[in-house]
Amino acid sequence: MKYTFFFLSILSILTFSQCKNNKANADHEHGAHDALYACPMDCEKGKHYHEAGKCPVCGMDLEAISSDEAAAPKLTYKMTFTSTPQTLEAGKAATFSFKPTVVGKEAEPLPLDVQHDKKIHLICVSEDLSYFEHIHPEYQADGSYKIDVIPASQKYKIGAGHDETKFVDGGNYTLFADYLPSGGTHQVEKINISVAGKPKPTVKLAANKWTATSGEYKVNLTPDTTSIQSGKPIHIAGIITNLKGVEVSAADIENYLGAKAHMVVVSLSDKEYLHVHPDVTGGKFDLNTTFAKAGMYKGWIQFQIKGIVHTCDFTFDVK
Repeated sequence: MKYTFFFLSILSILTFSQCKNNKANADHEHGAHDALYACPMDCEKGKHYHEAGKCPVCGMDLEAISSDEAAAPKLTYKMTFTSTPQTLEAGKAATFSFKPTVVGKEAEPLPLDVQHDKKIHLICVSEDLSYFEHIHPEYQADGSYKIDVIPASQKYKIGAGHDETKFVDGGNYTLFADYLPSGGTHQVEKINISVAGKPKPTVKLAANKWTATSGEYKVNLTPDTTSIQSGKPIHIAGIITNLKGVEVSAADIENYLGAKAHMVVVSLSDKEYLHVHPDVTGGKFDLNTTFAKAGMYKGWIQFQIKGIVHTCDFTFDVK
């Protein structure tokens, strides 16, 4: 009886120790997966990483999130767009209204976080990507955001960096509403509009345009490859100089929308959108991104000097 009791006691201790070790190992393994990282722009739609680094699409630093946050059910958001009048005509005035909501809770107001100094960044491009605008609808008391479309003959109120738009030519355009719901994930909604009137002749994209000018400044890009391949990360070095080739200084480039430079890239065929964030040092900057599909893309780099926002456009032929 004594020996049986002693044997059972030893067995209990061993079993308890093994269970404790198993739990510790499980906790360790679970803890290893607690540290997840995600792109703050949610470029890859819910993809998570187990190590810190940079987003392969936009180049931003990945942010740490918990496994609970990663597993939490995602809300579905909708940006409701209306125009007044409904039929848009080239050269004529109109008003655009954007109202963000949660699907299934459309009656409830949806607060948005400020990102890069604004709550909504609105990118507008023409079908051939020859036309580009980066503008910012203003918040209204009913929870919507409004922007004015001014007549073609009217000048923008505040020059470069304006927050109005105009459509001189008819044709098809794409609006990208870029926003971040409070407590939610980054959203980009694509809105197609048609403007009545005579369209201007289509501008065909030239393959790989690496140099562009704006005012008295020039931007040169140098990729790390002679052929851009879809699905492969690419690094592009850039430099901003004056027209005499002298590099601008760090003091020359002012903050524009919370950064020294911004870059938007849109694909020609299906209007896929990338917002790339370059690292800027002085007049030099580095871009890191990955093009998901083959095709022609157009990119616009924006920076501000002496209070004027400069926009330089480039073309990428992705094989």
